[in-house]
Amino acid sequence: MYILKLLRTLFLGPRVTEKMSSFSASDETLESAGKELKEIIDSLYAGRSLRIRAVDGGSTNAEEIELTALGNAYYDIERFGLSFVASPRHADMLFVTGPVTRNLETAVRTTYEAAPQPCIVVAVGDGACTGGIWKDSYAVVGAVENVIPVHLKIPGDPPSPTQMLEALTGALKKHS
Repeated sequence: MYILKLLRTLFLGPRVTEKMSSFSASDETLESAGKELKEIIDSLYAGRSLRIRAVDGGSTNAEEIELTALGNAYYDIERFGLSFVASPRHADMLFVTGPVTRNLETAVRTTYEAAPQPCIVVAVGDGACTGGIWKDSYAVVGAVENVIPVHLKIPGDPPSPTQMLEALTGALKKHS
């Protein structure tokens, strides 16, 4: 009897979820940057997607969380012609996060060498761009550009997914 009363309350009772909000200015920025990015990728890559391999050079994992957000239902970068791949051999672009530590220097270099050339290298976050607060540490080689050539830097601690998409759009627009 108690279970029926509980189920009736759950299914017929008041709704406790919030109504979906309308698009904000940041949503419009995301959509416009994404559509522009899709047009550029379609023209550069003849309709196929731009494939990205994420490489952790020794980050705090904040950048990886934002990169993961790019694939969620809100940002859904696959609709813009971007996709993450598991192998550097399939990648057109490398996203390197964090300052490169001495332990991961070889891994970052090997990943870059395994990627087909030309490969666009993107330093994501302050640690990857400048070495961040760890740049003078004995355990850190420094910024990604100290290990492999970098074509684009996206500063931030961490940069938001929208900032990443806008930076990619600007960089690809210059090269198209």
